[in-house]
Amino acid sequence: MAAAGLCGGDFSDLREVKKQLLRVAERSRERGLQHSGKWASELAFALDPLPLSELPPPPALTEEDARDLDAYTLAKSYFDLKEYDRAAYFLRGCKSQKAYFLYMYSRYLSGEKKKDDETVDSLGPLEKGQVKNEALRELRVELSKKHKARELDGFGLYLYGVVLRKLDLVKEAIDVFVEATHVLPLHWGAWLELCNLITDKEMLKFLSLPDTWMKEFFLAHIYTELQLIEEALQKYQSLIDAGFSKSTYIISQIAVAYHNIRDIDKALSIFNELRKQDPYRIENMDTFSNLLYVRSMKPELSYLAHNLCEIDKYRVETCCVIGNYYSLRSQHEKAALYFQRALKLNPRYLGAWTLMGHEYMEMKNTSAAIQAYRHAIEVNKRDYRAWYGLGQTYEILKMPFYCLYYYRRAHQLRPNDSRMLVALGECYEKLNQLVEAKKCYWRAYAVGDVEKMALVKLAKLHEQLNESEQAAQCYIKYIQDIYSCGEIVEHLEVSTAFRYLAQYYFKCKLWDEASACAQKCCAFNDTREEGKALLRQILQLRNQGETSSTDIAAPFFLPASLSANNTPTRRVSPLNLSSVTP
Repeated sequence: MAAAGLCGGDFSDLREVKKQLLRVAERSRERGLQHSGKWASELAFALDPLPLSELPPPPALTEEDARDLDAYTLAKSYFDLKEYDRAAYFLRGCKSQKAYFLYMYSRYLSGEKKKDDETVDSLGPLEKGQVKNEALRELRVELSKKHKARELDGFGLYLYGVVLRKLDLVKEAIDVFVEATHVLPLHWGAWLELCNLITDKEMLKFLSLPDTWMKEFFLAHIYTELQLIEEALQKYQSLIDAGFSKSTYIISQIAVAYHNIRDIDKALSIFNELRKQDPYRIENMDTFSNLLYVRSMKPELSYLAHNLCEIDKYRVETCCVIGNYYSLRSQHEKAALYFQRALKLNPRYLGAWTLMGHEYMEMKNTSAAIQAYRHAIEVNKRDYRAWYGLGQTYEILKMPFYCLYYYRRAHQLRPNDSRMLVALGECYEKLNQLVEAKKCYWRAYAVGDVEKMALVKLAKLHEQLNESEQAAQCYIKYIQDIYSCGEIVEHLEVSTAFRYLAQYYFKCKLWDEASACAQKCCAFNDTREEGKALLRQILQLRNQGETSSTDIAAPFFLPASLSANNTPTRRVSPLNLSSVTP
């Protein structure tokens, strides 16, 4: 099974695709690669069943397979019981590809298990990365000899790539995984490992990947990881149209993609639909809980946590969901405890490191937060939340140069996220680089300011620089924005905007506009007295016969919709998002 039969994007023969998936699912299971087997089986399940005559026959046995069959059968039973050293012992000297892979894979997993066992009791999860798998170097030497002799099949290449990645030999690992996808295009594990090593779109362009339908699933996945959400959603839509509409894997990936672009309502509805189709599913439920957290949906989050606890309380995702639940209840010590529990189960679980960093931030434990965020970045350099979290911790520590570096990294990963731009702007302001700060705030407004603060910050900068016309323009745009999308009028800075505009129009002798803004000021506690005083002054000047000035350029007049008697109607805001993504 060296080639995948159908060319890239060609799903014209879904029966052939199903046969290939069933074959590779069986081959993955024979080698103990449960996750790849599960992925292929789930995808095959989404396609129509095959008639008996078309079911793929079992793979033919070679002479070597026959010779190793007894040892392989015995060892596989030990392997399934997680007795890896015992399995490896009985597979020594086996020559067949299948038995050799299981021999090497047993040794690799034995090393991983010992590494985890060593750290579970003695160290907290923050030190976990310092313990190494002792078997890796030996495995690398043996596998590299086989690789040079061209004796590794697709599964062997995959294992060699994993060993190289664990030894931080990233460039060599990428080359080996690419080779593995050419030799065995249907093995999802190799594609997934490749996904984890690609850090940007440029790297993707230079990869020579096989022209197979599996590449479509890979590209959709990597686009989601690289925050290229539009491209990812297009890919997933084309896969659904090709015949995978029942695939729970694709549905969950689409929900994750909407979560990444903060389309929270859409993501929630897809996750709810997914739960109906696959009620005992645990994968991605931590992402679902992040959405419930952002929406402050306590009853739903509580139900999800209890439900997952009943299914399997010792799963990483379950611990993260419970952690989010306690965090929403402001029980941050308990939340951190559950994220630590998740990391004991899987120290490479990205979400738990980032969420634990957030909890330490809430507890004002900046050094532990920094450590947690750094671990998250070690696991995945593309995690913008960890870079952003590091920026926030250094901001608390009043170290703006460090802040700037981390916020820049977060912004590179999320160029259209206004929160990163506003954070960058604040940093530049602290460093007195006001031109750069202005650029950041303006860009944050241009990409769609989630928190509706960019224009206010820009206006205050213009105020500092005595650029009163630009400041007034920013405040007018800000007020228009707040009122047009029906934001609750008690938005923090609305009163500040009206106060500035009232004073600005007063200086410009535009009494009607100044009066309208002053009356608006009277609606807010912090500006009521100033508003009343200004109205008295305007009345006095009018009585003295002062006329309104007509020299000021048109754009600076208060819009008619905001005149004193015109109260905006309140609608539910489409942008009412919490500022923190867990």
